[in-house]
Amino acid sequence: MIWIYAVVGFLLLVTIYDVTQKKHAILRNFPIIGHVRYMLEMIGPELRQYIVTSNNEELPFSRDDRTWVYASAKKQNNYTGFGTDDDLERSPNYLIIKHQTLGRPVDDHPADGYPLPCAKILGGHRGRKHAFRPASVVNISGMSFGSLSSAAIEALNRGSKVAGCLHNTGEGGISPHHLHGGELIWQLGTGYFGARTPDGAFDPEECRRKVEAHPVKAIEVKLSQGAKPGLGGVLPGKKVTAEISRIRGVPVGQTVVSPAGHRTFRTADELLDFVEELADSTGRPVGIKSAIGLLGFWKDLADRMASEDRGVDYIAIDGGEGGTGAAPFAFSNHVALPFKVGFSRVYSIFAERGVHQNVVWVGSGKLGFPETALMAFCLGLDMVAVGREAMMAIGCIQAQRCHTGHCPTGVATQNKWLMRGLDPTDKSARLANYIITLRKELTRLSQACGVQHPGLLTANHMEVLDDSYGSRPLLDVFGYQSGWELPSEADAAGVLEAMRNV
Repeated sequence: MIWIYAVVGFLLLVTIYDVTQKKHAILRNFPIIGHVRYMLEMIGPELRQYIVTSNNEELPFSRDDRTWVYASAKKQNNYTGFGTDDDLERSPNYLIIKHQTLGRPVDDHPADGYPLPCAKILGGHRGRKHAFRPASVVNISGMSFGSLSSAAIEALNRGSKVAGCLHNTGEGGISPHHLHGGELIWQLGTGYFGARTPDGAFDPEECRRKVEAHPVKAIEVKLSQGAKPGLGGVLPGKKVTAEISRIRGVPVGQTVVSPAGHRTFRTADELLDFVEELADSTGRPVGIKSAIGLLGFWKDLADRMASEDRGVDYIAIDGGEGGTGAAPFAFSNHVALPFKVGFSRVYSIFAERGVHQNVVWVGSGKLGFPETALMAFCLGLDMVAVGREAMMAIGCIQAQRCHTGHCPTGVATQNKWLMRGLDPTDKSARLANYIITLRKELTRLSQACGVQHPGLLTANHMEVLDDSYGSRPLLDVFGYQSGWELPSEADAAGVLEAMRNV
């Protein structure tokens, strides 16, 4: 009998330790049982090597992807050994970075990843009152309080402050959990949450008051997102708590519908009026975010910006492969172009009209890795916005239960028991580590190519392999003209000076 008491006592001590520690959300939420997961994870590579999948087969993020994020967030060794396990000769669309043969000069500044400012001044071209140069080319994409837990939002904001990057609020409004030192991009979706009248219309005065009262550096008007482009959203009444009601400006317990389109504007012309009024009243740069489908709107917008004294300050392109939110199967899988295709088409439209350098370009959709982010910069991107990669940095294990409200790590849930497993202080440090590591890798890769900043790369710095022992430079693959992707000489000189002065 003594051994039974000993086992029970041991399990009780383990349970007490698990629920009181703050390092591992799985153990805090699932004491004892969580250890089984970690034990299986330890032998997972061996099991999968012979039974299930390889390191680069899983989706939406492979084991290699997740391992790199986790190791970077925890400041562990994120190197690999014994060469690549990718099949370069049989992998169509495989990206290859073309390094400078003789390497970089030994007196160049080190690739420490902090800081890495944007190559352009956001709002500078249009002379916005509060124009600024973003301190980081890697920032947090829009994920709202409600879709993510309060603990997750707090961790992201605290981590943003440490990493010196911008934190996009998502369309759910500015919550107290966004106010832990990180600077914000306030996203206004079709529901205008936080700046709406009782009947759901946009309230410009309330918007101005919110901007002045909070650390808002820029405003983002969301047209659509990669997870469910062209589709509105529904927040069931049972999820509209008193806190959500107060933040979003909606009635407690009442189902809230985000329309598929904006009530305030329906054309590119009306959008530009809306943007200019927002910028005039708040002094902040104003951008738009959208997934890419039909191109008529983008041609109209570019034509107007080329011929008129109105314009958006930045354009955030969200790939159809992106999206942190729950979505219908067909929308998630088949609506909107993937980032590489969608971004290159819109960028080309603006480049053909000579206005591409008047805009800061932001991209999202699985760009939170060194090689994919670098490819985006080679195509003309100025800043990367990371969503699911940031979620993984603060504990997400790709359980793919975001739509159920039962996220086991407390990231994408409002369940209080599950949320308690996520310690915002610990996870904020991991988020900052991940952001800084990604910037460091971008800097090192850029320097390997012979330039000091990823914004100075061109589409000739990367090639795409096919499965017939051939390859093509990005310039040819996406039909760019030489020089489209480069910043102006003034912007290039300005960012290098900014890097030296910080």
